[in-house]
Parts: sequence; structure tokens; C-alpha cells
Amino acid sequence: MDSALEAVIPFFRNSQKFVLTTHVNPDGDGLGSEIALAEFLLSSGKQASIINISETPDFYRFLDPTGRVMTFDEARDAGAIAGADVIVVLDTNHPDRLRAMGPAVLRSRAVKICIDHHLEPDPFARHYVLDDNATSTGELVYRLLIRMAGRELTPPLASALYCAIMTDTGSFRYPRVNPGTFRMCAHLVECGADPVAIYQNVYEQWSPGRMELLGEALASLRTLYGGKLAHITVTREALTKTGTREEDTDNFTIYPMSVKGVVAGIFFLELRNGVKISFRSKGDIAINELAKEFNGNGHKNAAGARVQDASLDATRERVLKASEKYLKNLSDD
Repeated sequence: MDSALEAVIPFFRNSQKFVLTTHVNPDGDGLGSEIALAEFLLSSGKQASIINISETPDFYRFLDPTGRVMTFDEARDAGAIAGADVIVVLDTNHPDRLRAMGPAVLRSRAVKICIDHHLEPDPFARHYVLDDNATSTGELVYRLLIRMAGRELTPPLASALYCAIMTDTGSFRYPRVNPGTFRMCAHLVECGADPVAIYQNVYEQWSPGRMELLGEALASLRTLYGGKLAHITVTREALTKTGTREEDTDNFTIYPMSVKGVVAGIFFLELRNGVKISFRSKGDIAINELAKEFNGNGHKNAAGARVQDASLDATRERVLKASEKYLKNLSDD
């Protein structure tokens, strides 16, 4: 990791025009990481554009009070992407997760740098800063910026990185959290991150519609395989009924995993042309292997997939049937 970080530092120091981006439906880690990196680059006199394929969810807009993050518009943004010196892709290592923005990124002659903590990258970047043992992409950006900026970080930068780490660790309760995680976050608080305000903005600003949607999802809760697997579902009808969108389901995966005795949880979200599936597990259950069966991927205990042009009922039946082999020995205990 040290050599990977050192290899990309000259590009950040010597290049002038940067484009930063993250995956479709950005989360706190992707947004926090790119906002923190942009804050550093702009303060260093560089040009740094943040362009994402999806809009920023309302509950993360506090990280971007000036509206710096743009939603991709090909007519407006193609020139900036083509003319960039460096394109940094954060929190994903698969360009197809940039959706319609992906081809413009791949065509650009810019040096491409990927900073991510997921497994099995696609070979599209010149440099990779990858560590699947890291808690978050925010942790990797923190390590990079400490090398380049020292320990004096601005409050907005520190807040963005704290949000990235907090959200991708499930508020510091996932397995990769260790003493070093808390030392990083303590330093970010010393630099001006407000943990109370950040938590409140992310988790305590839900709209009434989103709360109603959670109720619909919880009403769908079912268990299988001796109570070892739990799953919930959100339909297109439920989204319409509650006036909510896909991003309003962020963190719904925690609820199946909160049931006593459950070691694997699955969240199904019906899309206009398919189904989004989020997988979670505990211990040695490699839930990313289940995700791979449906063209997805992720971490050992947290993964996702999207099944295109398939019905919710048929997809759910296939996934639940395929999950049995990962739980069979456990369910026989």
C-alpha cells in the first residue's frame, strides 16, 4: 500500500486538471472521499471537478454546501473529461458502475487512478490504490492526504473523510474496524469534524416518506433456513406510494441483519428494468460469492448485484434458492 500511494503522489502534485467521480447512487464513502480529495486539490491551486452519474442524496448534501458536485451531462461535461490530466475513480474499480459516464472516462487520454477497497478490479486504470482490508475508500484517501498535506487538514476535508469512514463502517461496528480506525477519526475530529452533526445529518434527517418506506420494507421481512437468513423487499409500488427514490433505501440492509439468529441478510429493490440486490453476512459466510452468481461482487460480508430485465418475484426466488448452499451446514445445526 505504501508503494501504491507513493506512485500516485507525483500525479497529484504535478498535474493541473482533475476530474473526480464515484459509482452510481453514491454513498457516504464515495461522496466523502471525492469531496475531501477535491478540497485538497482546490486548496493546492488545482482545477478539480466532481462529476457523478447520479444526483447526491439529500442527506449527504451537507458535505457539499456550495453545490460543487455535478450530475453528469454529456453535452456539458464531455470536454472536461476528455481534457483532464487525471481522472480519479473512487469507491469502485469497475467502470461499468459509472453507467453512462463510463465510456467518456475510458475514452479520455487522462491518467486514470482508481482508489478503492473492493475486490477484483477491472483493468482500466493506470494506477490502483487498492486495499480490500481497509474499512473504506475514505481511509485510503486519508492515508494519501496525510502524505501530501501533513496532519493539518481543513474542517470541511476532515468532515468529508469522517463521514466516509463512519458510513462505510456502519458507525464503527463492522469487522474491519480496529484501533487505527479510531485513531484516524480522532485526528479528523481534532481537525474540525463534528461527529454529532455528521451522524445527525446522515441518520436523523429522514423524510416522513422514507420512514413510511422503511415500514413497508419491514412488513415484508421473512426468514428462511431455520432463521439463519432474513430478507426484505421494496417494490416500485412502495416507492411511488411513499414518494421516495432508490437512494432512500440506503442502509435498509441493516434491518434483516438485526434479527436474532440471522447470519445472512438480503435486500431486494425492484427497479424499472430489473432488481437491485444487497447482500450481507456475518462471520465466515462469503456472501460475495453468492453475489457473483448474479453478476455482482463486493466484500466477503457485504456485496451487491443488479439483475437486468427480470421480474422481482422470479429474481427473488432464484436468489433465495441459490443462498441455501451457503447456509445449509449452519441451518442443520
